[in-house]
Amino acid sequence: MEPRIRPSASSPDRASAFDRRPAWRPSVAIRISLWLHATLLAALPLFPNSWIWLLAVLLGNHLLLAFSGLWPKSSLLGPNLVRLPRPAAHNGLLALTFDDGPDPETTPAILYLLDSYGAKASFFCIGKRAEEHSELVRDIVRRGHSVENHSLRHPNLFACYSLGALQREIQGAQSVLAACSGTPPRFFRSPMGFRNPFLDPALSRIGLRYVSWTRRGFDAACQKPETVLRRLIRNLSEGDILLLHDGNSACTSDGKPVSVQVLSSLLPILHARGLRAVSLPMAMGG
Repeated sequence: MEPRIRPSASSPDRASAFDRRPAWRPSVAIRISLWLHATLLAALPLFPNSWIWLLAVLLGNHLLLAFSGLWPKSSLLGPNLVRLPRPAAHNGLLALTFDDGPDPETTPAILYLLDSYGAKASFFCIGKRAEEHSELVRDIVRRGHSVENHSLRHPNLFACYSLGALQREIQGAQSVLAACSGTPPRFFRSPMGFRNPFLDPALSRIGLRYVSWTRRGFDAACQKPETVLRRLIRNLSEGDILLLHDGNSACTSDGKPVSVQVLSSLLPILHARGLRAVSLPMAMGG
C-alpha cells in the first residue's frame, strides 16, 4: 500500500471569500464590443457609402468573440478560474477534477483510488447521468468529494445557446445535482470548455463560478495512459487544476478506462512531489 496523503482540514461545504460569485459585470472585451456596436450604428447614417467597411469591422468583432469562446482558458468573455488563487495554492495544494460522469464502471474505480491516497476531487457531473446514477452521486459526496455542474445534457451546441437556453440547461443540472448530492454545486464547467458571451451573465444569475483547467491529458480521446500522464505532469506545480474524465474516458487496447490507469500512476507521483490533491471547495476554503 502506498503512503496515504492526508486530506486538507478544510471542509468541502465551507463557504469562503474565494468562491463567492459577485454580481455580473461585463468583461472589458464585452464592454468594448457593445461600444463598437453602438458606434458603428451611429456611423452608418453618416457614412452610408462605407457600409461594407463598417460591416467588416462588426464581423471581425464577432469572430474575435467566437474564437475567444473556443479557447477554454480565455478570460475575454468573463472570469475563468484556470489556476487556484495564490492563497489557495499554499502547502502544495492542487485541484483534481473529473468530467462527464457519473459512470457506473469508471467512477467507483476512481473513488477507490482516491480513497487509497486520501486524495479529494471535484466531479463535474452531467445532470441526466446524475439522475440515472444518483447513488453514485451520493457516494461521491459521502467520500468527501464535491459534485459540480457540467450542464444537464452536455449538448454539443452548448456554446451556440441563447441566454435563456443556457439558464435552463444550467439550472436544470443545478436542481438535479443539488437534489442528488444534498448540496448545490458552486462551480460550473461548460461542455468541452466552449462558451459564448451569454454564459457569464447566466452563471451570475444562478450563483456559479466558471472553471476551466491548468492542464489536461485528453484522456477522453487518447488510448495511451503514458501519453496522458506525461501531459499532466509536464511542469506540474501547486495551484494547478487538473482535468480527467470519469465519464466518456477512452479505453486502452485491453478495454480498461484510460483515466483509471492514469490516476493510479498520477497519485503516487503527486505524493512523491509533495503535492496534495483536493476538491475545488476545499482549496478555495483557504
